[in-house]
Amino acid sequence: MNAIILTAGEGTRMRPLSASLPKPMLPVADRPLVAHTVDSAIDAGADGIVLVVGYEATTVREHFGDEYRGVPIEYAVQDKQAGTAHAVNAAREHIDGPFVVLNGDNLYDPDAVETLFEKCPAVCAFEVDQPQHYGVLSTQDGIVTDIVEKPADPPSNLANGGAYAFPAQAREWLEVPESERGEHEITDVLAKVIDTYAVTPVTMDRWMDVGRPWELLEANEWKLGDLDRRIDGDVSDRAQLEGDVVVEEGATIRSGVVVEGPALIRSGATVGPNAYVRGATLIDEGAKVGHAVEVKNSVLSPGATVGHLSYVGDSVLGRDVNFGAGTTVGNLRHDDADVKFTVKGDRVSTGRRKFGVVAGDEVKTGINTSLTPGLRLEAGATSYPGETVDRDRE
Repeated sequence: MNAIILTAGEGTRMRPLSASLPKPMLPVADRPLVAHTVDSAIDAGADGIVLVVGYEATTVREHFGDEYRGVPIEYAVQDKQAGTAHAVNAAREHIDGPFVVLNGDNLYDPDAVETLFEKCPAVCAFEVDQPQHYGVLSTQDGIVTDIVEKPADPPSNLANGGAYAFPAQAREWLEVPESERGEHEITDVLAKVIDTYAVTPVTMDRWMDVGRPWELLEANEWKLGDLDRRIDGDVSDRAQLEGDVVVEEGATIRSGVVVEGPALIRSGATVGPNAYVRGATLIDEGAKVGHAVEVKNSVLSPGATVGHLSYVGDSVLGRDVNFGAGTTVGNLRHDDADVKFTVKGDRVSTGRRKFGVVAGDEVKTGINTSLTPGLRLEAGATSYPGETVDRDRE
């Protein structure tokens, strides 16, 4: 059974992080977001993986190549993003028998993915408190009887988890009409399968749709929390590592550093001297945390540098960001309200009491810059020495 994994979208809600990198390729612990899904499919027994690519497709191809963990990888191109059914239909020539469809920007409970493969035809579901905001499944006697999008009066609390195991015949049902949103929806294919087959609901213990920057933080909190302590890099005798900390081979931890897990220091990264890293933090390949820097519950993408005498909390720094000495990130509002962030032009609540900044690739701050909570710094943005930045910056 092949697994078709959708990775073609740009991820505009994830900007500025997705300005030049597909959302599914953003870092979550020790691999890109989509690699967690690919691994789950392979662990569940997928014979082959078909990645549907579009936006910045080269990045996806370079990472996975023609084979991944001994499983062949094929690619299908979605020239325009016209919906999930349209994306799967782009992979039509690779379908020869039952097939699984997974979203490349979702994190799934791996056990549920395995059950999904076993129970085909099946669909993954997740129990939610407010089902009216989701596609909702109706079930009877252990069989899915209907799916309804965002119903005012939900028939259950089972939200569609965006993972499907389809019978071979579903290949002929992929060309569905446009929905009211102007897209070709995979849920219309699911509805046809429900009408024709006994579809099993597979309830996931955990699931996440990683669509916005603070959800990338949550995704890292999840996967970093699964780490088992491993120290392979060069760690000073005068450094202190507490809890589930992974220091990869090629990483360097200098004197006076304190790291409180869960934390992952990747190959080529350097920390210290006299730095403090804590709270579900990823220091990615080649990133640098300098003298007297504190980094808390954050993601530093490859090549990001926080030089010295700085504080970064609850933030996501893109590739090759450079924070000048004394840069301080504010991550808590004075009124204790949830921090807001700009998504597609609108200020929306992150649902987080603490949230710092999201810096696109190659952002640079001058020394002693102060950054207020919920800032969005577009790729290449800069600040002057001593400046307080309290508005989003392009």
